Amino acid sequence: MATKTKSRVAIRPLHDKILVERDEAESVTSAGIFIPDSSTAEKPQFATVIAVGDGTLNDAGERIALDVTAGDRVILSKWGGTDIKLDGQDYLIINASDVLAIIE
Repeated sequence: MATKTKSRVAIRPLHDKILVERDEAESVTSAGIFIPDSSTAEKPQFATVIAVGDGTLNDAGERIALDVTAGDRVILSKWGGTDIKLDGQDYLIINASDVLAIIE
């Protein structure tokens, strides 16, 4: 189970799936201009990993662990994943292949 500062999430992704929480969309530009919610059509590509699956099995039956761990900040592909709502919080379940990079 993954632990967050807001609440406790009781969900465990399977195989090569990853549970992430997207960053909040920017509501103010660097110049101080407020952006209304209606004009933020694109979802943020940055997210925090909440929980990861055990990985996939190779041909020999050995488990291949994922490259990300809970707590990592990542960059996601634009259109991957499945949006879910759990305990009033929005999450995204994605394939490990939808993670483009880990932010260090």
